[in-house]
Amino acid sequence: MRGRYFLGLVIMMAAISIGCGRGSGTHQDVPAGQLSVSPSTLDFGKVPVGQKATKAGTLRAGNATITVTSADWSGQGYSLNGIAFPVSVAAGQSVSFKVTFAPQRAGSSSGNINFRSDAANSPHTEAFSASGTQTGTHTVTLSWRASDSNAVGYNIYRAVKSNGPYSKINSSPQPEATFTDGSTQGGQTYFYVTTASNKHGTESKYSNEVQVMIPNS
Repeated sequence: MRGRYFLGLVIMMAAISIGCGRGSGTHQDVPAGQLSVSPSTLDFGKVPVGQKATKAGTLRAGNATITVTSADWSGQGYSLNGIAFPVSVAAGQSVSFKVTFAPQRAGSSSGNINFRSDAANSPHTEAFSASGTQTGTHTVTLSWRASDSNAVGYNIYRAVKSNGPYSKINSSPQPEATFTDGSTQGGQTYFYVTTASNKHGTESKYSNEVQVMIPNS
């Protein structure tokens, strides 16, 4: 729900630049009382900015049931889905999960995820690696300032005509007051607004609208 209170209005700056720019399985290889995560590394390769790639992983228990209580992860553009905590992994069985990489800017990105459980070898780590690539010849870099300190992140919306309808173009709230849109098309005009989000997910009103015309070449 987009609140009319709690968060101040986000003011988008004119600093816009255009540049080129379930499981089943066995417990083999899993020591008694422990949990394994596989694969140990997820390599997403090259993913165009504005698109996303998803890979699957597996948690496998040895000869005893393991309760996985939580997971935390780091890395720009990564998210975990397909699993809810706490989850029990039965002895000799496995539980699957998915990791999605949605780059918001070009460049390499690394990270990892730590699963915490009551197993003897907790936490269980899986590493990520990927590279965001630029699909178009131009990018739009937006920056803004918010008038409220309760904001913990920002969402960016884009439309092809003034006053919308707008579509959110970021995969998760931006922690910083800047965003680069790498999914633009030459010759197109875009209209951008942003909102501030608090820790409960409540969003402010839309900011002022900013218009950007993308060159044909």
